[in-house]
Amino acid sequence: MGLLDNAKDAAEATGDRIREGFEDAKDRLDDKADEVRAEREVKQAEANRDATHAKNEYKESLRDN
Repeated sequence: MGLLDNAKDAAEATGDRIREGFEDAKDRLDDKADEVRAEREVKQAEANRDATHAKNEYKESLRDN
């Protein structure tokens, strides 16, 4: 039974390594998705800021005339 136990232990260890690799890959993908989402939100905020700035400049130019 020693050989069978060794094979079972090796299979379990291999399964554990595969699972850990999958979990690491999933975590990396989640991190990348969070990064992309944050960058999108920053770009949206910058576009909103620029639009507000342009609107305010236009209103100021109307007041000056």
